[in-house]
Amino acid sequence: PQRTSRAGVEEEMEPSEETQAYLKREFARFLEEQHGNVNYDKAIEELIARGDRRLPIDLNLLRSFDPDLANGLLRDPAEYLTSLREAVFEVIGVKDPKFLSSGEVHITLTGGFGFHRISPRELLSPFLGKIVNVEGIVTKCSCVRPKVAKTTHFCEATGSFVTREYRDVTSAKGMPTSTVYPTKDESGNLLTTEYGLCSYRDHQSFSMQEMPESAPAGQLPRSIDVVLEDDLVDLCKPGDRVSVVGIYKAIPVRSVGAGQSGVFRTVLVALSLYQLSKEVAAPALSHEDIKNINELPRRLDPKTLLALLGKSFAPSICGHENIKRALILLLLGGSEKNLKNGTHIRGDINCLMVGDPSVAKSQLLRCVLGVAAYAVSTTGRGSSGVGLTAAVTTDQDSGERKLEAGAMVLADRGVVCIDEFDKMNDADRVAIHEVMEQQTVTIAKAGIHASLNARCSVVAAANPIYGNYDHSQGVTRNINLPDSLLSRFDMLFIVLDQSDTKVDRAISSHVLGMHSSEKQVFSTKAILQRDTALVQNNTETESSMYLAHNAGVEVLSKRFLQKYLYYAKHRPWQPALTKEAEGFIAEQYSQWRVDKAADSRNRRTLPITARTLETMIRLSTAHAKMRMSKSVDIVDATVAIEIMRLVVEAEGLAVPNAVELEDGNEENETMLEAPETQQNGPGPGVSNLPTGISRSKFVVFQRRFPDLMFHRESIPMDELCSSAASWLEDGSFTRSDVENIVSHMQGINKLLVHDGEVHLI
Repeated sequence: PQRTSRAGVEEEMEPSEETQAYLKREFARFLEEQHGNVNYDKAIEELIARGDRRLPIDLNLLRSFDPDLANGLLRDPAEYLTSLREAVFEVIGVKDPKFLSSGEVHITLTGGFGFHRISPRELLSPFLGKIVNVEGIVTKCSCVRPKVAKTTHFCEATGSFVTREYRDVTSAKGMPTSTVYPTKDESGNLLTTEYGLCSYRDHQSFSMQEMPESAPAGQLPRSIDVVLEDDLVDLCKPGDRVSVVGIYKAIPVRSVGAGQSGVFRTVLVALSLYQLSKEVAAPALSHEDIKNINELPRRLDPKTLLALLGKSFAPSICGHENIKRALILLLLGGSEKNLKNGTHIRGDINCLMVGDPSVAKSQLLRCVLGVAAYAVSTTGRGSSGVGLTAAVTTDQDSGERKLEAGAMVLADRGVVCIDEFDKMNDADRVAIHEVMEQQTVTIAKAGIHASLNARCSVVAAANPIYGNYDHSQGVTRNINLPDSLLSRFDMLFIVLDQSDTKVDRAISSHVLGMHSSEKQVFSTKAILQRDTALVQNNTETESSMYLAHNAGVEVLSKRFLQKYLYYAKHRPWQPALTKEAEGFIAEQYSQWRVDKAADSRNRRTLPITARTLETMIRLSTAHAKMRMSKSVDIVDATVAIEIMRLVVEAEGLAVPNAVELEDGNEENETMLEAPETQQNGPGPGVSNLPTGISRSKFVVFQRRFPDLMFHRESIPMDELCSSAASWLEDGSFTRSDVENIVSHMQGINKLLVHDGEVHLI
């Protein structure tokens, strides 16, 4: 009878157990066989030797071995993953029985996931209970906490130990258990918990949001909570782009007083986590693209190439050629340096545009958003200081503190566009200081001390303090930003709405041409379809290199421009400064410093600091990258200085070179009037010359005399004459010339001569 009952039990074996036994045999066979270069038997031996706790299984190999096993593993992980895990445990048990006693071995999946590779937006109810591969960006991250897995209790009355296992919804096998600690055994004897004999596992959760560049316009980005356990904890921080393979599960939400409601909270229980590179939005480059990209710098000289890239950057905006060229260099960026002593020198370039209303500042920001591989947009009033950097929030469920990344941390290795910069509160604006120079966000709040990377370029647009630019005030008075923040902006452009018939006619014809052009007009339906096509990377329409623009001018297509900038920025080398370029940049910087010191009473100009020198180096490097050059030459330094001249000499400061002096360029000479003459109105400046002295000689004297008198009140006439003899290359400054000029300046109450000494008044 006994035998019969056993046979009856065998016959009545549950189908799930039969299935599991079959699956386990199949997976064991898969692990034993050789798959090309991969042998899992050998891989398990290496895993034991290294002491690792995660065995990666390639889905592609499993699919070629048995497609049903691979599909079942993705669709029914509860059954298939358990069988695979048991098969792996058996192999490990044969090779090293003690290895499993020291901790559990986890299975991770790699290879192709097919339509199970999705973004958080596509993570809908059909995927519940299935394995998915989700990519996104980490926004919030909780602390790592221990979670009890098994408890041991001692009964003093009987002298025995009682163990109990705990499982929750995230556990791979078995039903969730109750979370109540046992205080008495079956007989009612008291139990004491032996905490040293209990086993725990690390537990962490983070929130993952879909990539900003793939989120449809006008919709909120979707998020998903991810649960990490054991060795996966602390592998990522806010701002990182990650790819998570895990099981999508539903957790019942307990509502207060009503028990369980019909609403379920969904989480992703991670099996593996991989860091993605920051260049997820990198355009796909074909051989044809690379050929065209390499041909451009060979076919065009640097000046023409930069002008073409600038035109292509924002073809719908008329004028602003200098700003467009500067923004192209900003998108290319300089070279980031991490020195051996730990010093970090940023390579990203920051830019601020200040000007009258309706001069296309915000439109230029939109163009940066459209062309940059990765950009985040905010406005001054719509963002607070913590919203830009990072915030510490309290989790509603557990009550623990979480670190939440702001816009600048999420834009790591990208561009942040801030519109209406002047409308920000001072307290919020201070939060940006650290990001713009040190490129980190340091948080010391609520017991959390953390430093997050925020290596991004900042492009900001602001209106002057009076609404329109006031020419009677200086630059700093108009902008109303502290010098400490202004010096962090590498480039500051003052964009004025000047009334000029010729310019107005050009702008009006450009705007009217855009409105009347049939090609540019899209219906609302076409725009919506185009947006969805872009999300799916379906860009056949923009595959051509050139686009025809107004008046028959050809510009590069937006897609090709993105490819060119990406390719030029990510060359395997960093351009190195040559000696000639170093000397050229250093000489120009020292000249600007001298002029600034001589013009120290004039508060209308911008501060010239060591950051200005670093900016010139960054712009030169960016221009060298654009030429695909391995060295930074004089050509690059010249372009950088041209752009910086627009910034430094925004108002009041002009530095002519010798050629301009020889040509007698009247515009520069008017700007070279002594600062006192400029401030005191139309006094006798260059226009009223001393007798027998040429215009160029008088200009040189007015420029060099303040340098000579720096921190001095008087100078002997002999010393002045000997110094003046070296001011011109041909040495044509004679003693009589100096005496003539000094007597002339004494006549207009600028100098006083007494006993052979020249005194400043």
